[in-house]
Amino acid sequence: MEMTGERRIEAPRETVWRALNDPDVLRQSIPGCETVERVGDDSFQARVAVKLGPMAARFTGKVQLTNINPPASYTIGGEGNGGAMGFAKGGADVSLEELSATETLLKYVVKAQVGGKMAQLGARLIDSTAKQMADQFFDRFAALVSAPAPAVAAEGVRPSEVAALPPGTRPTPAPGTLVGDATPEERLGAATLAGAGLVEHAGGTPPGTTYDDVAGRPNIPATPAHPVPVNLMALAPTEIFGLPLTFWIGGVIWLLLLAVLFLNG
Repeated sequence: MEMTGERRIEAPRETVWRALNDPDVLRQSIPGCETVERVGDDSFQARVAVKLGPMAARFTGKVQLTNINPPASYTIGGEGNGGAMGFAKGGADVSLEELSATETLLKYVVKAQVGGKMAQLGARLIDSTAKQMADQFFDRFAALVSAPAPAVAAEGVRPSEVAALPPGTRPTPAPGTLVGDATPEERLGAATLAGAGLVEHAGGTPPGTTYDDVAGRPNIPATPAHPVPVNLMALAPTEIFGLPLTFWIGGVIWLLLLAVLFLNG
């Protein structure tokens, strides 16, 4: 069996080369692979479960790398034993061509031979299964290698300073402080001051503000209190003994009138 192909990978050639020599990446890329272990600088040992038509087997084998020319090419050779199912042996020439700083062309030429019960299934079934597994391998491999690296904050920048905000929003810094240094209480206080018109813009401070010598944070001066007029009528009761105040005022007026009439008569 012989098979050739190529695949464009959205990653630098150095990155693709390291991935081809990374046991964990290989384990995730090979269909049915259970384990891949490095047993030497240029050799690996793997265990792969394979289903070929009506047959299924678990192959264990060792892979040897030769003609190593980093990061351009190498040759893979090995043999796997599937027990009663038979064996598989062969090799592959793999080369990496740098298309650009962020794109690599991977080319391969595979030659393999199978024996035992697997050979009785016919070359057409074996070839189609091998091509399907190769496509799955390179699809997974390209997806792993091309995956974007996790975002890392710039040196000296705290996560609170690079946290994502909803579109169209801006952080409200506390007066006199950086956004990353402000506590939630300080941000709430700054927003309250801005809403009350005590600061001209976010991050400003009202006139007369002093700063703490230790923390360097602003001490917002208290708003001067203004005298409030006292309404004496608001202190008067509205009822006496369950009767409205107007009743008692009217009664007092009638008593005064009767007293005046009595004294003049």
